[in-house]
Amino acid sequence: MLSSCKLREIPSFLRNQSTLLRLDLADNEIEGSIPHWIWENEYLSHFNLSKNFLTSFEGSFWNLSSNLLLLDLSFNQLQGSIPFIPTLANCLDYSNNRFNSVIPLDIGNRLPFINLLSFSNNSFQGQIPESFCNASSLHLLDLSHNNLVGTIPKCFAMMSSLRVLNFGANKLRGYIPNSVPTSCNLKLLDLNENLLEGTIPKSLAHCQNLQVLNLRKNSLTDRFPCFLSNISTLRIMDLGLNKLHGSIRCPRSSGDWKMLHIVDLASNNFHGAIPGALLNSWKAMMRDDNGVSEFGHLFIDLYDHYDPKNFQDLLSSVDKSLLTRITKLFTNVSRSILDQSSTESYNAVDISRLQNSITITNKGKQMELVRIQKIFTYLDMSSNNFEGPIPNELMQFKALNALNLSNNALSGHIPSSISNLKNLESLDLSENYFDGLIPTELASLSFLAYLNLSFNHLVGEIPKGTQIQSFDADSFEGNEELCGVPLIHSCSNDEGTSPETPIAHSHSERSIDWNILSAELGCIFGFGIFILPLIFSRRWKLWYSEHVDEMLHRIIPQLEFVYEHSGENRYKTLRWKN
Repeated sequence: MLSSCKLREIPSFLRNQSTLLRLDLADNEIEGSIPHWIWENEYLSHFNLSKNFLTSFEGSFWNLSSNLLLLDLSFNQLQGSIPFIPTLANCLDYSNNRFNSVIPLDIGNRLPFINLLSFSNNSFQGQIPESFCNASSLHLLDLSHNNLVGTIPKCFAMMSSLRVLNFGANKLRGYIPNSVPTSCNLKLLDLNENLLEGTIPKSLAHCQNLQVLNLRKNSLTDRFPCFLSNISTLRIMDLGLNKLHGSIRCPRSSGDWKMLHIVDLASNNFHGAIPGALLNSWKAMMRDDNGVSEFGHLFIDLYDHYDPKNFQDLLSSVDKSLLTRITKLFTNVSRSILDQSSTESYNAVDISRLQNSITITNKGKQMELVRIQKIFTYLDMSSNNFEGPIPNELMQFKALNALNLSNNALSGHIPSSISNLKNLESLDLSENYFDGLIPTELASLSFLAYLNLSFNHLVGEIPKGTQIQSFDADSFEGNEELCGVPLIHSCSNDEGTSPETPIAHSHSERSIDWNILSAELGCIFGFGIFILPLIFSRRWKLWYSEHVDEMLHRIIPQLEFVYEHSGENRYKTLRWKN
């Protein structure tokens, strides 16, 4: 157990530890190559070299046999191709490196006992090998944030062992396979930021344990997936930045999204009114217990019945034919030592649980939530074609932390019941057609840190109060009949009286317009009296030519008269002296 010891190299005394079972060198400052001798220890089953500065592998791995069950090389600077794949591995993590090769086409055949496999945050190229589907015990496959191309192999939809499938942030094309079986055990499906098109597979409704669905930033052209309402476990649904269309009304829905607390429908082509019946089914956003019942961060359990304190559970998914060989490795080690070893290992990195990240737009900025709190609630319907008023049902979302309805065609007043959203930290209603006064109840939202009401048709005075008037003027711009702090123009007119209604304000504007118009008409009339005779009277033209040139010659001494000839005519003109 040598993690976080500021080591700069792998200690040489380890070379003679022939009965070493587990080696943890994570989070040090080890540079250079991984020595070849480290793999030759036949009893080594757990090896963690993550969070160092390793760049390469030393020596050849041809015909090298290994009994490694867990290998973690994540967060290093390893590059090139994958030189070493331990055949008996149960957990293999090569994420956050610089590997830039093609993933071996037969990799799934070489890892028959793999449960957890992560190659994320590298530069792997080429297509996703179909041989992954031959790894029948695979619970987690994470190939996100690479340069993978091609289509998603159809066989993945049939893998009932998968709990987590993450192909996000690649360059995958084509359709999402629609052959998910009734035995689906998926808890997380992340295909965000690809080039996928077509529809959202209706067979996903078979995944009754699904908690996270992230299809953000693709080219999907489907309608709103009402069929997913029967999945009561769904917590996060991100469909933003696609080409989804139609209404989001679900008239035939029979289920409740009672755990749904993060919904992103932004930048699609949805239209129509926001249906109150749909909002009523999002029970988690209505809770009023300050999150007591949903404390902590969102984890995805990769094993249905897993206790990291029991070392034998780690081996439960390994084929029975290997148990004899594996047991031999631990024959001379007491159970208490094994339990202590596994417990301390999993306290650092619990491989049985996954924390998922998601990208949101909050407080006017795009940000990534690396650790998602269960009490965090978020609704983004911006940049669509929603119309009509804000539904009253939305004002029941007492747990809501962030609400974005901007860039739609919503209209009517901002409801005074917005004071019910007492946990709101970010509110964006900009670029709509809201009218009327800003409700004074908005000032009662004590947690509100971001507000944008710009480019609507709001009128009257901005409510007084430290909370609202602490925002910049940008939060209210584009509302021509708004006045008061923090805007530059106050609500007082020249006589010192305040406009009580929009009608008085409008009358003041009309008076100002007539004054300006009178000045403009005077200028035009005077200009016409002087110019029109010059245009239409020959006598006035001759007088102007003769006298104006004389005056300029007297005022500006640098000018002089010269005579020019054009045919038989002689002209006197002004020129600058040489």
